[in-house]
Amino acid sequence: MSGHKTLEDLFTAVGLEGLRVLIRADLNVPMQDGKVSDATRIERVAPTLKELAARGAKVIVLSHFGRPKGAPDEKYSLKPVADALGAHLGIETSFAADCIGETAARAIEAMKPGTVLVLENTRFHAGEENNDPGFSEALARNGNVYINDAFSCAHRAHASTEGITHFLPSYAGRAMEAELSALDAALGNPKRPVVAIVGGAKVSTKIALLGNLVKKVDALVIGGGMANTFLAAQGKKVGKSLCEPDLFDTARHILANARAAKCDIVLPIDVVIAREFKAGAETQTVAVDNVPEDAIILDVGAQTIAHLGERFQEAKTIVWNGPLGAFEVPPFDRGTTEAARIVAERSKRGELVSVAGGGDTVAALNEAGAADDFTYVSAAGGAFLEWMEGIELPGVAALSRR
Repeated sequence: MSGHKTLEDLFTAVGLEGLRVLIRADLNVPMQDGKVSDATRIERVAPTLKELAARGAKVIVLSHFGRPKGAPDEKYSLKPVADALGAHLGIETSFAADCIGETAARAIEAMKPGTVLVLENTRFHAGEENNDPGFSEALARNGNVYINDAFSCAHRAHASTEGITHFLPSYAGRAMEAELSALDAALGNPKRPVVAIVGGAKVSTKIALLGNLVKKVDALVIGGGMANTFLAAQGKKVGKSLCEPDLFDTARHILANARAAKCDIVLPIDVVIAREFKAGAETQTVAVDNVPEDAIILDVGAQTIAHLGERFQEAKTIVWNGPLGAFEVPPFDRGTTEAARIVAERSKRGELVSVAGGGDTVAALNEAGAADDFTYVSAAGGAFLEWMEGIELPGVAALSRR
């Protein structure tokens, strides 16, 4: 991971016994009835916390939680998340009711080496999202060194992700390191051919993404509602399907740029249609040239899946963001599920590198039972998308500069 200091660099530089190590985690986890309902983000940061604690560090955790608008709000307190974190780690874990000032300082002073302290929600202070230098410095006083292990927050130039690096030696944690390595393998320095799969409802949300990918991949598969806009822009009838006519010129421009870059655009050959969008709806599979005026395109058809399977057999790297159909409602999950299982099986055999990310994508891969066999599945949403768009992420760039 060129340009970023890792934990190995930290271990070489200093002894950790009693060292105050500030670590930016993403503990913005889903809650239900006051309990953590999905511990994925806790599981991702746990190895770094355990490793630091095992070396005798005082491990001090920073995180945001929800959107409290720069002031304390009890419903956004990290206290219940800290309890869940401690239970998962099996390490003595305490909580401080503020992330700066005397409250934090006293809690840190009381820590024993090898224990964990979770500081209160950084967004209880307006200086967090404003990236205020004074607040950044106040956070930095809590530690001797800083570790960012929250790639999912790295697209935000906030005090706890970027500002703090101006005041402390800064390193990438294990989860951050794994994410950056996976992303480099996917688009930075990939094995070719590279196939990108981009799905979802609207082209308008992913114009920058498509524009960046056609310059970097060998083939770009476009699915979901987005594909309808591209098909219609080429003169095909899409019935009552979701479509964005005001983006036909944009779609044609992307197609032209892809041809210039020698990137194959892969659109559906056949589609699954229905007259209404509901679970168990009566469906037909038709060629993309034969969509009736009263029909809705809701998934890719069997011929398209077979063609994608052939593409995946040739690929050495696959990057995936977005489902191929309306996967939340069966039977329109079939295309995404079958494609995911093909990629997962080839990944499991070591035949390709597969990297996926985005909330709907992760949900779809989990539903297909394929996520565990992908090379890497990113828990980051906005950060993963911005990285795919080619945008420099402030939290990552800060680690490169320090």
